[in-house]
Amino acid sequence: MTTEGEETTAAARPTARRALVGRLSWGLADQAVCSMTNFAVGIYVARSLGLTAFGVFSLAWVTYGVVLGVSRGVATDPLMVRFSGVPDASWRTAAARSSGTALGVGAVVGAVCLVVGLSVGGRVGLAFAALGVVLPGLLLQDAWRFSFFAAGTGRKAFANDLLGGIALVPALVAADHLGSVTAFVLAWGAAASVAAGYGWLQSGIRPRPAAARAWLRDHRDLGYRYLVENVGVSGAAQLRAYGLGAIVGVSAVGVVRGAELLLGPFLAVLMGLSLVTVAEAARVLRRAPHRLRAFCLLLGAGQAVGALLWGAALLLVPDRVGALVLGEVWGAASELIVPAALGVAGAGLGVGAAAGLRALAAARRSLRCQLFASACYVGGGLGGAAVAGTVGSAWGVAAATVSGSALWWLHLHAALREHHRNTLREVRTP
Repeated sequence: MTTEGEETTAAARPTARRALVGRLSWGLADQAVCSMTNFAVGIYVARSLGLTAFGVFSLAWVTYGVVLGVSRGVATDPLMVRFSGVPDASWRTAAARSSGTALGVGAVVGAVCLVVGLSVGGRVGLAFAALGVVLPGLLLQDAWRFSFFAAGTGRKAFANDLLGGIALVPALVAADHLGSVTAFVLAWGAAASVAAGYGWLQSGIRPRPAAARAWLRDHRDLGYRYLVENVGVSGAAQLRAYGLGAIVGVSAVGVVRGAELLLGPFLAVLMGLSLVTVAEAARVLRRAPHRLRAFCLLLGAGQAVGALLWGAALLLVPDRVGALVLGEVWGAASELIVPAALGVAGAGLGVGAAAGLRALAAARRSLRCQLFASACYVGGGLGGAAVAGTVGSAWGVAAATVSGSALWWLHLHAALREHHRNTLREVRTP
């Protein structure tokens, strides 16, 4: 005979599952828009300016990735871990401080990029100066996305990125008339700034850069570790790009970016899920901690299988179709499909374990995993480049990514055992 409480719990399960599916769906939809925007920018630059200029643009792109990792580590990752599913008043206060921190990071690092870029000069220097101008808007828009997902309102993030994509169309047309890498960087950032302003209207929250110091102090136990972890990811990509450019040539950076564009749909899935997986894993941990391992495994394995299937489909694309999309970049980029697909599959598998570690607030373990994975990524990418050029670099990265994923899962297993022991100790303590 079931009790009234058991009946209520059983009735609530389908509703909770529907809510979970809804949040994941908005995360995927939002990242689909984001990735389509990034894909459009990449294709436009590759076809309009050629392989070498595309390599210059890619250097600015990976540099932005490093700064984005800094912003997320100190501003939005602590928000996702500690303010997902909390009362609205707590979320609004945290979102104002978090977005203000992201805006402050953009202003400070943007000023440095602007000064350094103007000092260096040339096509590369001007591209970095342009990046410095648009960094505050880029980081603020990203902060709004994370804030909306922490609140469980992914539809607002989707609307925000959709507006940014629409604003990008006239910006790219104007940049195409000017015909320079700098113009395309400014166009990309201008569209993001429009979306950042809209996020302010959507949330009704004014970013508080003045509260950045307090935010950093209150969340330094997570923020500084996530900062190092995120910079490890993006910094490894930047070191690989710079090293590849030095060893093989700037055009090789464009080839690698072209291969990433080919895998765009599943990079979109990986990144889209990453927007919501930490928040969802935190919810699973609070409500049914015994299901966290299965949740993470399903998440990681699904992405890995999907990436492999997409890579297999890319191998069937005729050369004339690929050249129509990527122009002169296609020929070299198509040679990287197999190792790039394996790398994305390995990363997807590791994302599941990473979400579990962050939900457990095991920042020390996740930091160790990320530093190891980043070191392998740089070593494999540059070692492979020294031995076999661009293709060797791609295979080195694939091997490094799979190795890093294995370590993520070993640490998640250990962290779950620790959490279980701590929970039992709390129950037994009177």
